[in-house]
Amino acid sequence: MPHPTDTPALAPRRHLNWAQLGESYALVIVMIALFGVFSLLLPTTFFSWANVSTMLGSQAILVFLTLSLILTLTAGDFDLSVAATLTISAMTVAVLNAQLEVPLVLAISAALLVGAFIGLVNGFFILYFRIPSLIVTLGTGTFINGIVLWMSGSTTIGGIDFTLIKFVVGTRFLGIPLLFYYALIMCLIVWYVFGFTTLGRRLLFVGRGREVALLSGINVEKVRLGALILSSMMAALAGVFYAGTLGAADPNSGNSFLLPAFAAAFLGATAITPGRFNPIGSFVAVYFLVIGITGLTMLGIQSYVQNLFYGGALVLAVALSQLVRKREAQEL
Repeated sequence: MPHPTDTPALAPRRHLNWAQLGESYALVIVMIALFGVFSLLLPTTFFSWANVSTMLGSQAILVFLTLSLILTLTAGDFDLSVAATLTISAMTVAVLNAQLEVPLVLAISAALLVGAFIGLVNGFFILYFRIPSLIVTLGTGTFINGIVLWMSGSTTIGGIDFTLIKFVVGTRFLGIPLLFYYALIMCLIVWYVFGFTTLGRRLLFVGRGREVALLSGINVEKVRLGALILSSMMAALAGVFYAGTLGAADPNSGNSFLLPAFAAAFLGATAITPGRFNPIGSFVAVYFLVIGITGLTMLGIQSYVQNLFYGGALVLAVALSQLVRKREAQEL
């Protein structure tokens, strides 16, 4: 029986690992600092609510495409066809709704089905013929671009139902287009799936080691196929929203999103949860890149800086993510 004067043992205090915390939020800190620098240099143009709302709304499409990428990247596959899927989705809505006068809801449904079919085709060639995903999706993406040029006659198709425009960029909340909030909601959904569901854990296990995942009883091929289909459907959804931002479909514009999406995906893997593709990190990475490009453009830097910025960010992000993964492997 304990003596009344005895004191209970104190539980050990958990000390914050400042180095790990700094690594996780370094990109957020740099993004805030970058925003601050451009705001000081351009107080009347960059540091204005009009510019901030424009940056938030205009790059929401890139958020969707980046989120679609990290689904397959987490499972260990590369999908180079997501930008082409975005383009054909937007073109499907334009052709069906604007040219053939199909109701908007049916046109959007058809675009999403096209995305699912593309993911299924990618999965068939990758899984059945054991062809590397990089090669398959590069080929299907090029093939899809050819179909888009045929569908459109190599011209922009306008006249999409204004209802889509209204629910994408025509309506604003706090001065920001609804599209930004859709992207934020999708980011939170993917965050929940990755962090709190069996599907998210299986995606991670498959991406980290397919042989180990298979021995653990996970149907690796089913998980990879599901990731490819969901990725293509999300890219198709991005295409629907892209058509809503323009009120039209351009047969070539979607391809400009591919490099920024990969840059944001790998850069995001160095933040929040370093070493893993994660939606919150990807979200931060998209707007870090946007702040950099917008600020430099407003300072009068020539347009080629965009390619330099995105290309440099991609190489640096891949290098950093590899360093983090090697360090984690050594710690294990």
